[in-house]
Amino acid sequence: MRQKLLSDGAKELSYEIREIVKKADQLKALGRPISWENIGDPITKHHQLPLWIKQIVSDLALENDTYSYCPSKGVLETREFLASQTNSLRGARITADDITFFNGLGDAIAKVYQFLDPASRIIGPSPAYSTHSSAEAAHANHQPLTYQLNPNNHWYPDVDDLYKKVKYNPSIVGILIINPDNPTGMVYPLETLKWIVDIAREFNLFLIADEIYINITYNGAKAHALAEVIGEVPGISMKGISKELPWPGARCGWVEYYNRQHDDDFNKLCQAIDNAKMIEVCSTKLPQLALTKIIRDPRFKSYRNETNQCIGRRSQLISSIFSGVKEVMFNETYGAFYNTIIFREGILKPHQTMKIENDEVRKLVETWTSQDIPLDKRFVYYLLGAKGICVVPISSFSSELQGFRVTLLEENEDELVKIFTAIAEGIREFTQ
Repeated sequence: MRQKLLSDGAKELSYEIREIVKKADQLKALGRPISWENIGDPITKHHQLPLWIKQIVSDLALENDTYSYCPSKGVLETREFLASQTNSLRGARITADDITFFNGLGDAIAKVYQFLDPASRIIGPSPAYSTHSSAEAAHANHQPLTYQLNPNNHWYPDVDDLYKKVKYNPSIVGILIINPDNPTGMVYPLETLKWIVDIAREFNLFLIADEIYINITYNGAKAHALAEVIGEVPGISMKGISKELPWPGARCGWVEYYNRQHDDDFNKLCQAIDNAKMIEVCSTKLPQLALTKIIRDPRFKSYRNETNQCIGRRSQLISSIFSGVKEVMFNETYGAFYNTIIFREGILKPHQTMKIENDEVRKLVETWTSQDIPLDKRFVYYLLGAKGICVVPISSFSSELQGFRVTLLEENEDELVKIFTAIAEGIREFTQ
């Protein structure tokens, strides 16, 4: 090419959650059945949306207006409804103009980081969710900046670690919170959220809260929204319907801007994000029209509560299976539908294997693991070949820890027990 085509930051873009699918598909082509525990799509794990939700979507699809453009920021009635929901929390006050729709939170995340100055950094949790960490690293052309989630303390954030990193790195302009957390399933305690807000206030930062799982909690937990605790600090909340309804294929998410009037630079960032959506004209209209009707329906709350209870029961089943696996550190989850399982220090070693019956599958796995790769990725590849279970190595989540992320989504509880018992057996076989 006449000039360089690719930006320097492009090398930071990666998404192991789907990259592992390429490996699994190769094994599937060789006859190895696969259990997909790598991606948070409830529909692919046999979740059935109630007929009444499908009927709302179906009825809207028959209306001619559904097929037109909507305002660039999103359907006004829907934004007004969402603003009233946030205002009912009696914290940050917003209007419909403080909400902008995107084609899924991936779209929103890309826009937010894209318009930050390359020298300005957002610090996020580690283990990190890849969409955030990759987008932030790409905009800065540098590895992600992270604060630690502590597996020895329920995966709660290490607030002292966060404070020191913010204090001594003046390039940090914002703090990312993922609550409930992906990939750990941790729910931020209220006091921890308040401490993080205090850090942002002290150092004149803004906050980003990915709250896509805010209404997916169970076993006695409650997730507190950023709007409840943010006070006068500027912030952006990211929300959507892909996990909560769930309707991941709708690609429907939105951001809410808090206290943009309190800081001119932050307000300009919000305006740039809105302008980018205006250039695209608008986000997909049908799910915006549907979500108001669905959430307002009196059947939705009981449906969501029942679904959360099912996830909670599966969390406890998985906990009972792993309670006797001494090779790993296990925390029961209380939000979202993931769990991050960490190998204890010194357990993983080079050249550990599992028995793989199919010679072609074994040779392919041996090819993958003959390279210099993290030890948890080696375990993941052998688990894939030996047990046919697809999980994601935690070293791919901007973490120095070694382990793997699973989902809690399998609706057939007998199948769930079978899958996680096989993972536990795989751990013992691999490490002994």
